[in-house]
Amino acid sequence: MSGADWLADAVLYEIYPQSFADSDGDGIGDLPGVIAHLNYVASLGVDAIWFNPCFASPFVDAGYDVSDYLRIAPRYGTNDDLVRLVDAARARGIRVILDLVAGHTSVEHAWFQHELNASGPDPLGDRYVWCEEPPAAGWGSDLAGTPAWVRSPGPRPGYYLKNFFDAQPALNFGWTEVDPAEPWRDGTDAPGPRRNVESLKEILAFWLDRGVAGFRVDMAFSLVKGYDGEAAQRRSAAIWREIRDWLDVSYPGTVLIPEGREPRTGQRLAFDADFLLVIYGEHASLFDNGGAGLLPFHPQRPAYFDADGAGSTDLFVGAWEAIQADDPGRLVLLSSADHDFDRLCCGPRTAEQLGAALTFLLTWGTVPCLYYGDEIGMRYVPGSPDVEGAVCNPTYNRAGCRTPMQWDRSANAGFSTAEPDRLYLPIDPDPERPTVADQEDDPASTLALVRRLTALRRQVPALRTRSTTEVLHASYPFVYRRGGTHVVAVNPRREPATAQVISIDTAEVLVAQGLRLSADTLALDGFGYAVLAVRTTAAD
Repeated sequence: MSGADWLADAVLYEIYPQSFADSDGDGIGDLPGVIAHLNYVASLGVDAIWFNPCFASPFVDAGYDVSDYLRIAPRYGTNDDLVRLVDAARARGIRVILDLVAGHTSVEHAWFQHELNASGPDPLGDRYVWCEEPPAAGWGSDLAGTPAWVRSPGPRPGYYLKNFFDAQPALNFGWTEVDPAEPWRDGTDAPGPRRNVESLKEILAFWLDRGVAGFRVDMAFSLVKGYDGEAAQRRSAAIWREIRDWLDVSYPGTVLIPEGREPRTGQRLAFDADFLLVIYGEHASLFDNGGAGLLPFHPQRPAYFDADGAGSTDLFVGAWEAIQADDPGRLVLLSSADHDFDRLCCGPRTAEQLGAALTFLLTWGTVPCLYYGDEIGMRYVPGSPDVEGAVCNPTYNRAGCRTPMQWDRSANAGFSTAEPDRLYLPIDPDPERPTVADQEDDPASTLALVRRLTALRRQVPALRTRSTTEVLHASYPFVYRRGGTHVVAVNPRREPATAQVISIDTAEVLVAQGLRLSADTLALDGFGYAVLAVRTTAAD
């Protein structure tokens, strides 16, 4: 089965490994902890786990600063533990996807240390971007507004280019423009960039040989640098096409998922899907209610899935339709939340409001990705401490969405036996915080709804990605028809909403809350939702 084939029918589950389950009492989640909870993960009806970076790291940026791509970080266990996890997950019908940080490493990586301690360029080609003096025109900045060039702290003179924090030197994949006046700008076919491309293949092969199903690639289209950003993204995409060609021969079926949307260049797409993550405007227009602060990537707007009912689905639907128009059948991943900002349950949004959002997530034509804990309604915890680079700027604190998984009512919510002050992050202090144990046998719980929806998705092909999606009513309630046979309606606002968009000849209610039907009217109470198997005709 090709990667895109199984991914098309999949539900993904993102696990932030340091926050999921601690097996050895050191206060940090680990791979044996995940193994111990795989039956629970399987009970959610998910098909693949996406892990945030598990590789050796000094954890300046929570593992997105890799010091050794071929070794599991000791805090999580060993390479053998990952193989055990892959095998145990496979036995339950679950694949494992790793997060690959392709564009930069840690300053502690052996590659960087080698070049840092050299007196000049590597005869084999520099793996990083070095210059004697930063160019007068500058070269961008990170999210905190700090300069992109960092003075060398070692014997090598000059400056190195970073991607994010100072401890994350950018790998050299070349530039779209070369200029004799700036000899540090290598072409993409220069020895240094080619070394890095071949190293990416070696890293992928190492983990594919150990059974992983594929990779989500961080900052996938920022490998090549350039003063023309679109041209640089296109050249980065060309690198991934080369890697895809190699994978198709050496490791057919490997899934590649990018951060964001792959640039359209008129050539074959290298990735199996586009991924609309929380930092993108389309996702934010649905779920970002400002409860976690302000994202620096796009303007704040009312979220559609919020109680005030002031939002719109137009931005998301427009992006979805544009992708499908350009590439019919293109897979699009949509997450409930992720490790980089907030959660579904954030700010004023409460657990009773989540049903509509989860119903939409699991029945629209996208490939859904559940962020760990969203299936029980874990909240974004404001004021969480800055741990491992979580606070990027004063309005952007990622720690609140990274708090430990809430398993039960025991100490540390069942996450760890460590003393509370040794935990990776504090447990949500709210005494009413949701737990798996509290919801496990409650048919009215968020957890039960997620399980019903994933089971329904498996049973009904019309609710997956290969069937058509037709919007019948775009405001409140949001009503859409899947595959011509099923209608989904969600009303995330607190006030009731009605739509006179379909004439229902017959209707079987598959999942519903607050639904009222008449011959040509669909009504939903506040925070209501419904999935119907219907025979419909267009309204007059």
